[in-house]
Amino acid sequence: MAKKKKKKELTLEDKLKYEIAEELGLMDKIKEVGWGGLTAKESGRIGGLITVRKRNMKKQQKKEE
Repeated sequence: MAKKKKKKELTLEDKLKYEIAEELGLMDKIKEVGWGGLTAKESGRIGGLITVRKRNMKKQQKKEE
């Protein structure tokens, strides 16, 4: 009997990761080989952009307060 994989709730970082991967044109590669198939450069680029966006979100929140 096969176990059903429970869909986990996407976190903000997960959403950003997918969004950025899409923008960089990497989703086809991810669908073919998975996240582990990305090069260190590609993974680093995604991680760096996540950091920048999160920092910008925090700055925006502080401005609104």
